[in-house]
Amino acid sequence: MVCPLARFIHSQTHRRPTMILRTTTTPLQQQQQLQLLLLMLLLPAITMAKTVNPTGDPLQIQIQPERGLPEPRAYMPDAQHLDFVYHDHEELTRFLRATSARYPNLTALYSIGKSIQGRDLWVMVVSSSPYEHMVGKPDVKYVGNIHGNEPVGREMLLHLIQYFVTSYSSDQYVKWLLDNTRIHILPTMNPDGYAVSKEGTCDGGQGRYNARGFDLNRNFPDYFKQNNKRGQPETDAVKDWISKIQFVLSGSLHGGALVASYPYDNTPNSMFQTYSAAPSLTPDDDVFKHLSLVYARNHAKMSRGVACKSATPAFENGITNGAAWYPLTGGMQDYNYVWYGCMEITLEISCCKYPPAYELKKYWEDNQLSMIKFLAEAHRGVQGFVFDPAGMPIERASIKIKGRDVGFQTTKYGEFWRILLPGYYKVEVFAEGFAPREVEFVIVEQHPTLLNVTLQPSKYLVGGSSSTTQASSGKRRVNGKLQLSTD
Repeated sequence: MVCPLARFIHSQTHRRPTMILRTTTTPLQQQQQLQLLLLMLLLPAITMAKTVNPTGDPLQIQIQPERGLPEPRAYMPDAQHLDFVYHDHEELTRFLRATSARYPNLTALYSIGKSIQGRDLWVMVVSSSPYEHMVGKPDVKYVGNIHGNEPVGREMLLHLIQYFVTSYSSDQYVKWLLDNTRIHILPTMNPDGYAVSKEGTCDGGQGRYNARGFDLNRNFPDYFKQNNKRGQPETDAVKDWISKIQFVLSGSLHGGALVASYPYDNTPNSMFQTYSAAPSLTPDDDVFKHLSLVYARNHAKMSRGVACKSATPAFENGITNGAAWYPLTGGMQDYNYVWYGCMEITLEISCCKYPPAYELKKYWEDNQLSMIKFLAEAHRGVQGFVFDPAGMPIERASIKIKGRDVGFQTTKYGEFWRILLPGYYKVEVFAEGFAPREVEFVIVEQHPTLLNVTLQPSKYLVGGSSSTTQASSGKRRVNGKLQLSTD
């Protein structure tokens, strides 16, 4: 007969017993049965098997993990907790939506498009003004997982979002950053590739490409060489995104090495040589080296320049010029810089492309400070507005720092930003229908220089002379910052 106690416990726990215990005639066996049943009640998540030795020896109990139960997930929408595991696209989407709902004053969620297989390319804005651009304050971005089998950056960006929203009220540095910057975070640019990648795979190409087999970091227009690869939905979405928002600073997170790599990725000689490494330096090489060092030096290990493997290169101070490492055509960081003046660097943050999930916490500890300090560099250099004589902003005015041939344009509010190191500079400003201007200014270490430029309509030009020579320049301090006004 079935032990009545077994029936009672089963009815209370609503769990199907993995075995049926039958009564025996000896008190010792009854006591052993009771111990087994109590153990089942206390440890409902394990299965127990009982074997009785025919010789009458005491019971032997074998405890085995129960099969078929799902792994405990790291994030529950109502638990306000994000653990260190990899999140598939549904879980990633749930986290972003729940975070946006929980912190509506700090976050806004939008999609810039869809992947080949229809997965949203989600972007989370984290800022004290998440839904509207803050006039005079820069937009910055992070992009993760452009290669699907390099997902450490994807998880780091989710944790960065959580850290920002949970630390805003208690961390004064985070509060300052979010009050003065709009941070756009695209955790995964290649969700289809991630879906077919395998955890624990440190090398290889499975999942690297999108669903059509294209390397997305070889799919952008190139400055040095015509890129004939067919544009993909993911890269088209990113190109459209950065054409609409004047990003000042950007980081693209990768895996497979430990280094901060900066433009150019390609070289003017690329079509005449085999892929031999040689530096290809931008006019802003000093700034790119500085930005890369900011990340590397705030990282727990990167600046040591230790090679991941004996056969791979070591990078001095943890940074490298992209083409000096290996040249490539169609990279995203060169496109950001040349087409839109956005200072983007590539951040290789894990020697293993897809390391085991239990290592993610250590990667977060290694990268957390770097990720935050890097974004703050958007507030270095010069920033300001371009106006007409009536004080109205001039949109799409072309701006170039003299001696630095890669230019940029003003926003619809007439704003501009340029990251520069301390020194003396000249800026050239051009706009259709207006006389060009050239203005001198100074950059200091402690704070950005605010520079407002007023352009005169071209009809004011007399005898071919430029209004530059007639310009007056005044200096004043606004909120503790040096502001130059050129009227």
